[in-house]
Amino acid sequence: ANLAEVLGKIDAKVEECNRPKGSVKLVAVSKTKPMELLMDAYNAGQRAFGENYAQELMTKAAEMPSDISWHFIGPLQSNKAAPLVKKVGLPKLACVETVASMKLANKLNNAVDGLEDYEGSEDDKKLGIYLQVNTSGEESKSGLAPGSELVDLAKDIAASCPFLSINGLMTIGAPGDLSCFDALVKCREEVAEALGVEVDSLDLSMGMSGDYDHAIERGATSVRVGSTIFGARDYSNLNKN
Repeated sequence: ANLAEVLGKIDAKVEECNRPKGSVKLVAVSKTKPMELLMDAYNAGQRAFGENYAQELMTKAAEMPSDISWHFIGPLQSNKAAPLVKKVGLPKLACVETVASMKLANKLNNAVDGLEDYEGSEDDKKLGIYLQVNTSGEESKSGLAPGSELVDLAKDIAASCPFLSINGLMTIGAPGDLSCFDALVKCREEVAEALGVEVDSLDLSMGMSGDYDHAIERGATSVRVGSTIFGARDYSNLNKN
């Protein structure tokens, strides 16, 4: 029921903003949630799920239906990159949204290159990534600084990581500070120009349970909503490795 409500609100906001129907994707943030709740959402039609912990995503992907698109949306230690790619595989691992260093990009690129049981065409053997931008400037937030740091990394990855596809930008932003969304829109223009791609070809992953409606108003193409769909998170029984 909550999922249908969120999808309804997204559709209504998209229409209100005169944007094309279906132009905003919902990533259901299912971290720490039991498989039954994910299956409820799956059975209601949801296919994109977001997880914050590598081990949890690997475990769930092995047990859940294979047509799910998994988004990794937490901080990823570079030593977890290869196991995550190998265990989940492509195209099930649809996107790592939190790339902010060349070190992590190289680890992911090498892991995709080394996939042995990939069944698609070699041209499609690419892992989608978003570059994470720290739009609020808070020290507690991960991500690249807007401007040259972001643009330079985008160019470096495009030049040296043939098995990665830069599909967009992601930010967490400061709660209540809508200027963070505007900052990501500007970042997207700069990255698109640097890479020589259309602005609209890059996703904007921004907005969570508390502010996804405002994010859509400001151009989000992907929103990450968890607690509104699944209820408050329970960290008590989580093994966070």
